[in-house]
Amino acid sequence: MNLLKKLSMFVVLSCALTSLPAGAQKVEADYDHSIDFTQFHTYSWGHVHSSDPFVESRIREDVNRVLQARGWQEVSTGGDVTFTAIAVRRNRAEYETFYEGLGPSWRWHGWGGMAMTTVETVPVGTLVFDVYETGSHHLLWRGMAHDTLSDNPDKNAKKLEKAITKMFNKFPAKES
Repeated sequence: MNLLKKLSMFVVLSCALTSLPAGAQKVEADYDHSIDFTQFHTYSWGHVHSSDPFVESRIREDVNRVLQARGWQEVSTGGDVTFTAIAVRRNRAEYETFYEGLGPSWRWHGWGGMAMTTVETVPVGTLVFDVYETGSHHLLWRGMAHDTLSDNPDKNAKKLEKAITKMFNKFPAKES
């Protein structure tokens, strides 16, 4: 195989591998199992923080849509529970190495041929929700979605809505 074909195969393989994490949103949630969530019917918003004010408003809108579809009512202050959210975006370096000449030419110091390493900066976003009992400030529920926010604002709205929907499917609004 000539060098151009190997390089083309490397580029195609790299694109396929780096696109996998972008679609894999990990969502997790936990809550105080001793709490009967059926006693709560109203909610208020506490602190919502993101470096992007558009993300802050989308968080509120998406959560309001999900909760109100379940019969919850938003009140400006003094709800049964208080929701807080934080959206954090950071960059992570990913390294990929392609070895030319993979085959029977093993040498003491490594594979025969050249190695090419590429470094790609991948934005990783995490969204964290906390739900507190308003009067006692007792943490009732926490949900987290990883790989939610990126540097692409067009994709963020869709990914954010998907993450909130998945996360709040784990919200124990009906039973404890």
